[in-house]
Amino acid sequence: MIEIYNTVLYQPIFNLLVFFYNTIPGHDIGLAIVALTIVVKIILLPFSIQGLKSQKALQDIQPKLEELKKKYKDEKEKLASETMKLYKEQKVNPLSSCLPLLIQFPFLIAVYQAFRTGLTSNHLELLYPFVSNPGQINSVSFGLTDLAVPSLVLAVLAGIAQFIQTRMLSTKKPKKGIEGSKDESMMASMNKSMLYFMPIMTIIIGTRLPGGLALYWLVTTVLTTLQQKLLFRKFKPAPAGASSENQGLPPKSN
Repeated sequence: MIEIYNTVLYQPIFNLLVFFYNTIPGHDIGLAIVALTIVVKIILLPFSIQGLKSQKALQDIQPKLEELKKKYKDEKEKLASETMKLYKEQKVNPLSSCLPLLIQFPFLIAVYQAFRTGLTSNHLELLYPFVSNPGQINSVSFGLTDLAVPSLVLAVLAGIAQFIQTRMLSTKKPKKGIEGSKDESMMASMNKSMLYFMPIMTIIIGTRLPGGLALYWLVTTVLTTLQQKLLFRKFKPAPAGASSENQGLPPKSN
């Protein structure tokens, strides 16, 4: 299993990192990491889009789920069946948002190992014949940051990017006086907790890992945020009371 992992994930990612380091003008490891991040993001793009769609769909039906919980709070079996019925009607799979994360996790481990060994010029014997051996990799990026050691600045920037991304998926607190607003407020409060928990954890973990991995996480989060913005704009529902022209329907004849 380890050999398969090294052959399929770790070695290709390591070679790609060194390839970018060799070919990008200036031989800057930071630029090589950015290029590697973009390639990995493109490879995982279909899974990432599916995960974002699932998260958005779950967010959109959250008020209906809360209504079911309130209506069948004393009937667990009925609540379960009605919840599954709602998922089926809305064509939402509650587990589909977890699959992309599980698929991306091995890539994250492989990238971490590539940075841990590549930034210290170890394991260069794993290079493919068509990838030139640089002999030694300079882990200092732009003459400022050593990406082989933890970087507080990159960790904080990654945390800020994580905050922005998480905020886009947060549920807004409903207005008072609306039926079911109490339950939705609890959900909004939980989302608000995650809004701060995830960035804080990103910073804490980032300060303990090589700066190269924090840079990778920063670029990945920025790209994911832009992807979310474009995807949510594309699937944004038409506002209530909008005219048929605004909803993309043909105008009514007089």
